[in-house]
Amino acid sequence: MMDAPVRSVRDPIERVRAEYLEMPGLRLTSEQLARLCGIDRGMCDLVLEALIDRKVLALGSDGRYGRLTGGESIRPRRARADLAAATRPRKAS
Repeated sequence: MMDAPVRSVRDPIERVRAEYLEMPGLRLTSEQLARLCGIDRGMCDLVLEALIDRKVLALGSDGRYGRLTGGESIRPRRARADLAAATRPRKAS
């Protein structure tokens, strides 16, 4: 069973990561991100450090955090559809 301190840090990391994945152009200060995600500033700063270490986010010269592009860890995977199966003629019954 995962202990509470580890879980309590992992949940906000995934929440912040999800916000940046959902909105690729998102650029927020630590204070703005804390308000958006409903976490306190101390926790937000820890989360941002972790996401910078993971190469998910970068801190801009304007003090705003933005998503890095090109990293596999931040690129959502797309589902593949078998379009050929949908266009095959069906046998008459």
